Amino acid sequence: MSRGAAVGVVLAFVVVVLGAYTRLMDAGLGCPDWPGCYGYLSVPGAAANVETAEARFPHTPFEAHKAWPEMVHRYFAGSLGLLIFAVAGLAICDRAKSPLKLPLLLAAFVVLQAAFGMWTVTLKLWPQVVTTHLLGGFATLSLLWLLYLRLNPPPPLPKRLRVHAAFALAAVIVQVMLGGWTTSNYAALACPDFPTCQGHWWPPMDAADGFDVFQDIGPNYLGGLLDNSARVAIHMGHRVGALVAFCVVGALALRVRSSAAGAPLGNVLIATLLTQIALGISNVVFTLPLPVATAHNGVGAVLLLEVIAVNYRSFRSEAPDD
Repeated sequence: MSRGAAVGVVLAFVVVVLGAYTRLMDAGLGCPDWPGCYGYLSVPGAAANVETAEARFPHTPFEAHKAWPEMVHRYFAGSLGLLIFAVAGLAICDRAKSPLKLPLLLAAFVVLQAAFGMWTVTLKLWPQVVTTHLLGGFATLSLLWLLYLRLNPPPPLPKRLRVHAAFALAAVIVQVMLGGWTTSNYAALACPDFPTCQGHWWPPMDAADGFDVFQDIGPNYLGGLLDNSARVAIHMGHRVGALVAFCVVGALALRVRSSAAGAPLGNVLIATLLTQIALGISNVVFTLPLPVATAHNGVGAVLLLEVIAVNYRSFRSEAPDD
């Protein structure tokens, strides 16, 4: 099961990065149906298939460069789901020696995540669903990482880090949520300058509209429907969240680094945090280049796993058996 959990962590990370790449390519509706693509199990290839596909979905012209990223993401996500079910099966067969509740939770969770993947398409990138689907991907990765840590316990960290580690985890989770809301509402470039935003340190913005999670389902959210002031509010919220996370996680990294058992992890945490901040700034300065924006999502996932590791190691002495 330990190998299955390790492979699952790697595969879940790939799925998160592919999901980010697909979203940033504006390929979230590259296949307007689910789980297939224009009625096929794969991307239509032959000219006759493309003609049939466009006849089935006349309002969504076929674009191969968008359909392929979407389907590759689905293939990897489907493979991850099968692996999680296999791990859950192993846990049931060896429940006397292996954790059981966590693998079963993962199996149930991946079904829910697949449903949100479907709703992402059928509700045409409704921001609430897109953000929840993104958070579900991060949660799946985190649960697999937690399972791996439980099967391969690392050395504990001092108990005095517990409260700080919990606050750092909360800060990172909130920042992931803000990042998801930013990208699902296409607000990443609402502030084209840094460190100011549209030439102001605190620009005019409409936070009520920007963070209205009860907005109605629209016909198609590709490109976003909010006005500029609402997107500015979302973008600034993400910046403020980044500053808070930087301070909280940075201070935690220094404390972890000062402990004998945590020096390597503390150094890695500092490097990851600085890299993530640099990528976030680069997204603005260089107008959201695809490799940088994709890496920003991936490094964010790594940062989350590292903070989870700090929490697990500081709370390890009280960790339940299953």
